[in-house]
Amino acid sequence: METRPRNGVITEYNNPFIEQRADPYVYRHTDGSYYFTASVPEYDKIILRKSDTLFGLKDAEEKCIWKKHESGDMSKHIWAPELHYIDGRFFIYFAGAREEDKWRLRPYILECEGQDPINDRWIERGMIQRSDDDIYSFKAFSLDATILENKGEYYYIWAEKVSVGIQISNIYIAKMESPTKLSTAQVLLTTPDYDWERVDIWVNEGPAVLKKDGKIFLTYSASATGECYCLGMLSIDEDADLLDPREWKKEKKPVLCSDREKGFYGPGHNSFTKLPDGRDVCVFHARTYLEIEGDPLYDPNRHTMLMEVKWNDEGWPVFDYNNVLKA
Repeated sequence: METRPRNGVITEYNNPFIEQRADPYVYRHTDGSYYFTASVPEYDKIILRKSDTLFGLKDAEEKCIWKKHESGDMSKHIWAPELHYIDGRFFIYFAGAREEDKWRLRPYILECEGQDPINDRWIERGMIQRSDDDIYSFKAFSLDATILENKGEYYYIWAEKVSVGIQISNIYIAKMESPTKLSTAQVLLTTPDYDWERVDIWVNEGPAVLKKDGKIFLTYSASATGECYCLGMLSIDEDADLLDPREWKKEKKPVLCSDREKGFYGPGHNSFTKLPDGRDVCVFHARTYLEIEGDPLYDPNRHTMLMEVKWNDEGWPVFDYNNVLKA
């Protein structure tokens, strides 16, 4: 699939942390160990890495823990896996389509039968189940699910295209009844309102959760997957009603964009983790060159990058390429 050198043009800032791994997700477990998963260029499997340190993930052995089906559900476009630990069990939330219908993306779940996600067996739990009173969710292109825990309750946040009219990708939230079922109907959090969210296609996707001092920040990715791809952000107080969209504040400008001088193109679909000293880290993907041959979605050179998240005097996260971390 590769059409040019993996690293493109390398500057002092953009040397990849892990090459050719898009939609990266890093989870730090209760024992301090780090796990890494991401979309692979072939979109045909789910991989995991484990290390005692964040930077050790770069050279950690990578294991395939699940492969796509040959046909039917989960046989095409295996995208954006995330590893979560809920109620004492490991789950992976991911999206998959059908070989016979490659854009029929739906959200699926794997559950680990033991406490060792690298070596223990994973079982398929099917699609996430919507609440009994929800007749709309997961009827159309749905992907990029993440889990938000707040005050002991869990929320499922995902991207879904509206099922009628022009297909626009919005981000929704619902409370969870269990790791495999929702207890409330979907609530719309954000739709592409601004020009920078509407480049080529109208997209809000890839939500990621960051918490600090009683505030919850939700980053998301916007626009098509080329140079225009960027990060937007919502925020809410942890004591507010997370299912009330009026309580969420949406930033009018992106918080992270392409930077030609520093060599970052199409930054997006991030996750957050912490270093042992408490510093916050944004794990994101980006390309190191501008010119893309063919469909950007099938260009394999979206690389995983690390950036320390700084905080300003008002308690808001600052995303700056000057704070990129080197392994």
